[in-house]
Amino acid sequence: MTRTDTTAGDLRSTFFMDLAAPAVQAFADRVVGAATAPEEVAGLIFRAVRDEIRYDPHHLPTDPAAYRASAVLAAGTGYCVPKAVVLVAVARHCGIPARLGFSDVRNHLQSERLAAAMGSDLFLYHGYAVLHLNGQWLKASPAFNRELCERVGVTPLEFDGSHDALLHPFDATGSRYMEYVRDHGTFDDLPLRRILDTYARAYPGLSMGPGVERPG
Repeated sequence: MTRTDTTAGDLRSTFFMDLAAPAVQAFADRVVGAATAPEEVAGLIFRAVRDEIRYDPHHLPTDPAAYRASAVLAAGTGYCVPKAVVLVAVARHCGIPARLGFSDVRNHLQSERLAAAMGSDLFLYHGYAVLHLNGQWLKASPAFNRELCERVGVTPLEFDGSHDALLHPFDATGSRYMEYVRDHGTFDDLPLRRILDTYARAYPGLSMGPGVERPG
């Protein structure tokens, strides 16, 4: 169930949301600039994470360190989960309460390469950010960068800080695109072991490194 209130956990730094990391601070300072209104700040962060971190669903790292916001920013690529971690981390750094949300989604326009690797069009634990703005929790999925959206004929998602920004159900031609199948709720930190165990069972054909336990 999605909470309606906020707690200290929605602004805290964690192993994954490393708010004090220089990379996170520099990214926030550059992207936000002089903006102060939370809705504007959230929109600026969303667009930067969406487009500056290239979406790559073909490699699922298992080293927890690769999922730290600072590491994802340094890599410049990632699939939906690490991109959501960055959005949550930068939002918290800017004083916006934020959480991670997860849903199972069916991709009706999945590439042949990804379909062959996954053996399914159902992506389990699709990750997105959930931000608290104007007294409400709003969902925002920064997964697909503008270049990718233009290539597959889908309008890039925009987040205005007032409405959800979830993956489109249809593409520009009216064909089925993304279908949300199951909601896993929200989390104040990344449940990485649960997610990786699920992927390992469901997608044995995907590239995944050896399991590494989270430190601490």
